Amino acid sequence: MPTQEVASMLNNPTVEKLKELKLKVMAQMMSDPDHSLRELSFEERLGIMVEKEWMAKKNSRIKRLLSRANLGQNACLEDIDYSTERTIDKKTIQTLSTCFFIEQKLNIVISGKTGSGKTFIACALGNNACRHNYTVKYFRIPELLLEIQEAKNENRYSRFMTQLQNINLLILDDIGLKSYTLEESRDILEITESRYNKTSTVLSGQISHTQWYDLFPDPTIADAIMDRVIHNSYIITLDSKISMREVMAKKIVKTLKMPDLH
Repeated sequence: MPTQEVASMLNNPTVEKLKELKLKVMAQMMSDPDHSLRELSFEERLGIMVEKEWMAKKNSRIKRLLSRANLGQNACLEDIDYSTERTIDKKTIQTLSTCFFIEQKLNIVISGKTGSGKTFIACALGNNACRHNYTVKYFRIPELLLEIQEAKNENRYSRFMTQLQNINLLILDDIGLKSYTLEESRDILEITESRYNKTSTVLSGQISHTQWYDLFPDPTIADAIMDRVIHNSYIITLDSKISMREVMAKKIVKTLKMPDLH
């Protein structure tokens, strides 16, 4: 029997076993071998197969993490604009890009007027965390409070809050759009308390954290929330002279007006 046919017969059960082990890339490479790799040793070919399988699984996990994060914007750290019109400390962003703050269970507070790029930076940090293999979830606080109320009505409040507690990086956007009721204040305190020194949270809003006290009707609750968030946070204050939404809109318009070179 020709050597190639023998190899094919031996490969078939191996391919099936690789599929059962969910090693789909390795199975594909065995069933449809790259003849350019023939000159390599067994160890070298195996190394290439393992590397490609590992990379495929890594990319697949990142894709799942990003999907579950439900980020408010498609943003990445590489696209942050550090122009002179914006007060963004590049060194701080570079430090945060390592995700060491998540390992240290630290928080990030971002404030700035409308259009200053708060949500973009928050989502870029979330995107980066997903790529570092951390679980991330994005909420606008008004929508989160509605979800919490719905969870209470359906008797799954405890389970929902436990899910929030276990997320490595929770992004809470639009804090301070309004003052909160006593019940909403208690829910926000419950979130900050359950995550304190256990996981990391990003909070972003238009008003400075120094004005958060005014958002909560009970000063004791306000003190408790501030104590669990601010003292272990990186504070990022944006003071953009231009609206980043306007900048992005102009870029899109410019792209649309570019002549077709084909």
